[in-house]
Amino acid sequence: MKLSVLIPVYNEVNTLEEAIRRVRSVRLPKEIIVVDDGSTDGSRELLKRLEMEANSGDDPLNELKVYFQPKNQGKGAAIRSALSDVAGDIVIIQDADLEYDPGDYMKLLEPILSGKADVVYGTRFYGGGPHRVLFFWHYLGNQLLTLISNVLTNLNLTDMEVGYKVFKAEVLKKIELKSNRFGFEPEITLKVAKRRCRVYEVPISYHGRTYAEGKKITWKDGIATFYFLIRFWLKD
Repeated sequence: MKLSVLIPVYNEVNTLEEAIRRVRSVRLPKEIIVVDDGSTDGSRELLKRLEMEANSGDDPLNELKVYFQPKNQGKGAAIRSALSDVAGDIVIIQDADLEYDPGDYMKLLEPILSGKADVVYGTRFYGGGPHRVLFFWHYLGNQLLTLISNVLTNLNLTDMEVGYKVFKAEVLKKIELKSNRFGFEPEITLKVAKRRCRVYEVPISYHGRTYAEGKKITWKDGIATFYFLIRFWLKD
């Protein structure tokens, strides 16, 4: 089994190196595919150095590939770019902001490795490890969007918007993704449900950050998520 870790990056120079270090510390055979989505804060220069350092050594568990988008297009576009070069059997989406802990990888992988699941979602709201307490209105909005998603898909997820999503590579590669930005989350959920994939949910830890610390999602993204839920429910 080989894992492909896809890391979309946009202006995360303060957390990027530590995020990659934590991913590399997970001792599983894997490739790490980083796509910089037009960063302007020094992330691109940092990635060039990290790629050179990582690939100058002899660590077969940690192949690092870095790609640079010519301009900012969004998380969905970065994931599409990374998918074209995936060589692993299982794909995990990893944000570069330190909100999600790669120490949860084995829990997330277990339902797929045991043959029970095709897709695994983490959940920040049901069991799991330590959680930083932040943003009631974000939580409420997430729950509303998850409820709408569940109505449309007939799934019973507790956290549709979670960043940790894991897929059998053969399943993910068959799905045509169209969303460029955070529409990736509702789009992939609708399309996984339409294809009747076996979906599991696993409790994870979550270390949310404030806007002062670099959080990017706003209420506008919530409205966009509602639009994409309806769009991809009506038409694939």
